[in-house]
Formats: sequence, structure tokens, C-alpha cells
Amino acid sequence: MRFAGRPVDASFFDTAPMRFRNVVELDASPANVFAIFEDGEAWPEWFRAIHKVVWTSTKPYGVGTTRTVSLSAVNLDEHFFRWEQNRRCSFYVTGQSVPLAHALAEDYLLEEIVPGKTRFTYSVGLEPRLLVAMGGPLSRMYFSSMFANACKNLQSYVVKAGRGNRQL
Repeated sequence: MRFAGRPVDASFFDTAPMRFRNVVELDASPANVFAIFEDGEAWPEWFRAIHKVVWTSTKPYGVGTTRTVSLSAVNLDEHFFRWEQNRRCSFYVTGQSVPLAHALAEDYLLEEIVPGKTRFTYSVGLEPRLLVAMGGPLSRMYFSSMFANACKNLQSYVVKAGRGNRQL
């Protein structure tokens, strides 16, 4: 059974009932970081909650691109509503295998600080369904920790995988 997610736009990142924002510096160019985001096999390496990413649209990716992301407890169908190659992408969840959210969206912003160094701003907006809402502060702590750990792990992955300042 699939549970629908409500489409949202960029304003949702400022109005969602639950909002998360993490900012980290990465030792890589925005183009190299964006290439990591486009690599479905890389996601489980740095975003440990993710088990599998399957792009359900063909390249080149852009606005309207879709993918399915599998986490341990839920599968999410995602639709990208913003795509600025090597700079920014945003999606909202269109369907989920567990009723977690009425609306869920993520935004990935890459800004070059100096050549070879990028500021990554990761924003998430969530309008929880009953299951998550009942968790109250525990739900918020769980999601906050998961998103912060993903950013920290991305910093390490960029260096470990040699995906830093190498030109793609």
C-alpha cells in the first residue's frame, strides 16, 4: 500500500511544521558534490539511513525527475521540482510505503566558498502524519540526528572516496 504525499513548493522549507537545516563545508567543488548526489550507488555510503536509490527517470536529470529511495523502514517516491545543475536541487515526496508525512521535501544547496571548497546547506520540511506526530520531541530528535549525521558523513565521504577536487 502507498500513502500519498502532498506536492509542495520552495516556500514549504519556511512554513513546514517540522523544519531541519544543516550547513557543512565540503572539500570539493560544487560540480563534484552534485555528481555524488546524482550517483545512486553513492547515497548509502554517506547517508547511512538510505539502503538504495533508484532513479526512475533517465538522464539528463532536471525538473520533473523522479526516483525511489529505500530506507530501513520506508520507501519514498520523490519528484524533483527544482534542478539547477551543480548548484541546487529540491524534491517532494509523492508516495511512501509507511504513513510518515502529509508532505516531506528536501533542498540541497551548494555554494562555492573558494575554488575546491563548497558550503552545503541541507534543508528539510516535514508535515507529519499521526505516526510521526505522536513521537513528538523523540521524532524531532530522530530526524535531526539522521540529517546531521548525513552531512557529517558526506564530509568524510568526499575525502575518502577521492571525490573532492578531482575534476569530473
